[in-house]
Amino acid sequence: MEPKDTISDGQAGTLAGEEAPAGAAEPPEPVAEPAVESGPVTVPAAGPESGPESGPESGPESGPAPVAAAPVARRPRGRTALLIAAAAVLGIAGGTAVGYDVQAGRAPTPLPALSQPDLAYPAKALPPGKVPDPLPASQDRRVRTDGDLRKLIADRPAGWSDDKQALGLSDGWVDVDEYALSFKDKGPMYEYFLESDIRRIASANWKRGQYRTAETNLVQFGSGTVQGAQDFAEGQLSYMSGTENGAGNDGDPLKGSGNGRYYLYEVDRKPGYLPSYHARATVYRGDIMADIHIYDTVPISKKDIRTLAERQLERL
Repeated sequence: MEPKDTISDGQAGTLAGEEAPAGAAEPPEPVAEPAVESGPVTVPAAGPESGPESGPESGPESGPAPVAAAPVARRPRGRTALLIAAAAVLGIAGGTAVGYDVQAGRAPTPLPALSQPDLAYPAKALPPGKVPDPLPASQDRRVRTDGDLRKLIADRPAGWSDDKQALGLSDGWVDVDEYALSFKDKGPMYEYFLESDIRRIASANWKRGQYRTAETNLVQFGSGTVQGAQDFAEGQLSYMSGTENGAGNDGDPLKGSGNGRYYLYEVDRKPGYLPSYHARATVYRGDIMADIHIYDTVPISKKDIRTLAERQLERL
């Protein structure tokens, strides 16, 4: 037998002293497996049953080594959000810059003149050296309110007479401290009037019959930044619905005022005294607050207090 370059597995066994069985077919030629062009080959780590000598050729079931998949690059997290935010900032900055550039290229819009001829008084220019006549009192509120405040009190109704026994009244004027005495919290009210820039108080007191009396107070405040008359009137109206110091009801709106109301109090009965009935109306206009009261030992109708309030409102 001549030597061969390659020896098959079966021949190797024959050469080792083992005779091949008769009629046995020759083993097939080995087929070369196609080469794998993938990435590097990784050897799996030995499991718990693998011995120290175990490897890719150990064991009867060993096959070709597994091929590892090609590594895939991962995109960093948050990158898309940063790109979107950067694009938004750039878009806003760019839009602002373009807007400024467009506005800078436009011609300036002229402002209206500060002096409006239609707003001047008088409407037509006067000759040199002549001044316009002052506004009538019906159009200039300051002429009315800066004059004698007592003249703004409504005229005494028919059937009434002046009450000469009214306390604190001196020729139609009332001092601030005397007016504060008519309130339950006398000290705090006096401080409140001084802090609210109170100016003066004009008052009129009337009587009719044996027990019915009426009192009208015009409280004027300075015309500064503090709306004294409005603040005082709204403060009085705020507690009138209560029973401790107020009338115990919401009252009725005074027609034509927009802010005034009039009230009838619950009768006050005390042993040894006649019953006491009380009605009140409160309204303000400009820097003057009108505070009107009626007292009697018999019931007072809403018409009585409403009529006095409406008459007074017409003078303001």
